[in-house]
Amino acid sequence: MNTYHCLIELKPEARALSFAHAVGLWLNHLASLNLVSDWRLMRRKFGLASGRHTDFVLEIEIEGMAALDAAFTALADADDHAVQLYEKMHAMIESAEIGLYRPYPDPSQRERIALI
Repeated sequence: MNTYHCLIELKPEARALSFAHAVGLWLNHLASLNLVSDWRLMRRKFGLASGRHTDFVLEIEIEGMAALDAAFTALADADDHAVQLYEKMHAMIESAEIGLYRPYPDPSQRERIALI
């Protein structure tokens, strides 16, 4: 299982509950297409954070790299409904930083695998 990890700040005019609703519509749509396994949205508590910690953290679970590739391919060919869901959510985002994580240590120890 891989986790697509997103650190998100909203635009000043965006409402947090509207954003949470839009994220739910978008990611539940992706889950209904079996493009993501699970997801969760978390918000910073009491404004407590240091450094580059953002107001929201979104974690999206994906089975593996093949599933991630399939999700990106499907999103590139999205229908009007999916585009509307995505744009409604994305329009509220001021900035987002992403990372792709995996459980560690993992059985295949990918750090030791190299092409060259």
